[in-house]
Amino acid sequence: MVPSFLSLRLSCLGLWASGLILVLGFLKLIRLLLRRQRLAKAMGNFPGPPTHWLFGHALEIQQTGSLDKVVSWAHQFPYAHPLWFGQFIGFLNIYEPDYAKAVYSRGDPKAPDVYDFFLQWIGRGLLVLEGPKWFQHRKLLTPGFHYDVLKPYVALFAESTRVMLDKWEEKAQEGKSFDIFCDVGHMALNTLMKCTFGRGDTGLGHRDSSYYLAVSDLTLLMQQRLVSFHYHNDFIYWLTPHGRRFLRACQVAHDHTDQVIRERKAALQDEKVRKKIQNRRHLDFLDILLGARDEDDSKLSDADLRAEVDTFMFGGHDTTTSGISWFLYCMALYPEHQHRCREEVREILGDQDSFQWDDLGKMTYLTMCIKESFRLYPPVPQVYRQLSKPVTFVDGRSLPAGSLISMHIYALHRNSAVWPDPEVFDPLRFSTENASKRHPFAFMPFSAGPRNCIGQQFAMSEMKVVTAMCLLHFEFSLDPSRLPIKMLQLVLRSKNGIHLHLKPLGPGSGK
Repeated sequence: MVPSFLSLRLSCLGLWASGLILVLGFLKLIRLLLRRQRLAKAMGNFPGPPTHWLFGHALEIQQTGSLDKVVSWAHQFPYAHPLWFGQFIGFLNIYEPDYAKAVYSRGDPKAPDVYDFFLQWIGRGLLVLEGPKWFQHRKLLTPGFHYDVLKPYVALFAESTRVMLDKWEEKAQEGKSFDIFCDVGHMALNTLMKCTFGRGDTGLGHRDSSYYLAVSDLTLLMQQRLVSFHYHNDFIYWLTPHGRRFLRACQVAHDHTDQVIRERKAALQDEKVRKKIQNRRHLDFLDILLGARDEDDSKLSDADLRAEVDTFMFGGHDTTTSGISWFLYCMALYPEHQHRCREEVREILGDQDSFQWDDLGKMTYLTMCIKESFRLYPPVPQVYRQLSKPVTFVDGRSLPAGSLISMHIYALHRNSAVWPDPEVFDPLRFSTENASKRHPFAFMPFSAGPRNCIGQQFAMSEMKVVTAMCLLHFEFSLDPSRLPIKMLQLVLRSKNGIHLHLKPLGPGSGK
């Protein structure tokens, strides 16, 4: 009798649990439908491409060539159009300078529908923070990107680049094209290890290489999750193979960062080590974070430290890898500009053994070519915001607070109303005279406004040193049988790598 009573009780509990799950699921569905109705109503004045009844535009966004698909939509729908990831997340996709200014001059927070997916990985660092805490962190971190801090990094950029160039010397001897993207990624990570953690010049150890692979995996999984609406629910996602793989990669990244921070904090307990660090010719990013204090003498917590280090490592190596790789592809594609850049950097280097900080400001043509490659191949092609208050655009159309904005930088940079012959590689677009006539929000490789990229001077300095050294050592040419296929994976990558032929220019070409 007792077992049957227990069985009945368990059966009732099971029914109650099932009923509760159904009710909660129904309420969630109602909430999503109401939200969709609100977003769709907000974008009612903006016509756009047809949507799939279930996937929205997600299927087209996942296909090869999706970036150029959006450019074609931009021609069809000037200024902006709705963009749906599934049926419940809808953005107004903008790609026109005045529209960009209306939103990005204000400092609205990042869209949580996208950037909350980052939290498990990079925590609440500068990328996803908002309000007073964002302002506090931005203020604490800004001294870490001052020119006086960046100047000694030139030698560190050069050290890591030489390791990569030596590797390329060996590969070039085989006379075949090879994928440069992975090598550039290791070089960029090696550089960040030195600038962030004060790593030596011995290259990446096993733990660091595991970190690099984990970060590459995380960016791929993040992009897949963003465009796969059935992965948007945390509970469901963590049960899938992709979700478990994401958590494993997060653990590798976190273990790496935590261990480095522990080692540095322990080292700073030793007075001799502390004095040695203080007397170094440069401070690394972790030194600056550990020493950062606001006017109330408050410092970053351990969680804040990890979040900012992980944010800097993510933002600082993947984007730079993309920028350098696509720039070298442009140089291979346009040999006349490659030759002119090489002649400029040879003249600047002269009889010196290596580049100095002051040399970077003299690289005018190289800088114009870097900016033009950023225009055609922006490292971060798409960014997202959520409006904290209503906005009215230049044509009178408006959006209410809470609306989601997708800033499609790739389409903005190929907007023919702003850039004549947008597919043509023309560095002179960025001459002082031409740039002064252009809308300030027409070119946004580092975003724009108060929430622009804090590390853009770091990135530009590294780009100049690395690309100048590459051009001094090698002549780059295309492999017509393996042209890159553009792919959005948070940053702009190539589905099949970036394969180039490299011809060594001899010992006298680069010192």
